[in-house]
Amino acid sequence: MVLVKSALVQASAALALLASTATLVSARADNSFPFGMEMQLDALPQPGSKRIPDLDIGDNGETVLELWCKGGKGQFSIAGNTVIFVAGAMQDRACPPDRAQADDELIAALSQVTNWKREGDLVSFIGPKTLRFRINTN
Repeated sequence: MVLVKSALVQASAALALLASTATLVSARADNSFPFGMEMQLDALPQPGSKRIPDLDIGDNGETVLELWCKGGKGQFSIAGNTVIFVAGAMQDRACPPDRAQADDELIAALSQVTNWKREGDLVSFIGPKTLRFRINTN
C-alpha cells in the first residue's frame, strides 16, 4: 500500500512537471518570430477595396508580399529582436495612383524597421513607423 501511494505521488509530480514544462515551451513559442506563417497588416481596407496587405513568411525568412495592389517577394533576416527586411522586385499590376503610393510607403516603412516584437498573434515591426501585423491562425 505504501509503495502504491509512493508511486502515485511520483507519477503526479512527474505529470505536474511535464505540464509546467509544456506551458513554458508554449509561452516561449508565442514570442518567436513567425517563420512559416502568414500575417495581415492591422489596418482597414482602402475605400473601394476589400484587400489588406499580407506577408507570407517562409521558414527561412523568404517572404511573399500581397499589398494594397502590388505584389512581390522579399526577405526577413532576424537576430534576437533585430530585424532587417529587404524588398525584391514588385509587380505593378496597373495600380491606381493612390494604392501604388500606399504600397510604396508600406514597402519603404518595412525596409526601415530595425526591431520586432511579438505579443500573442500580434507582431510589431518597429522603426520610424511601427507596423502591426496579425498572424492568421485559421
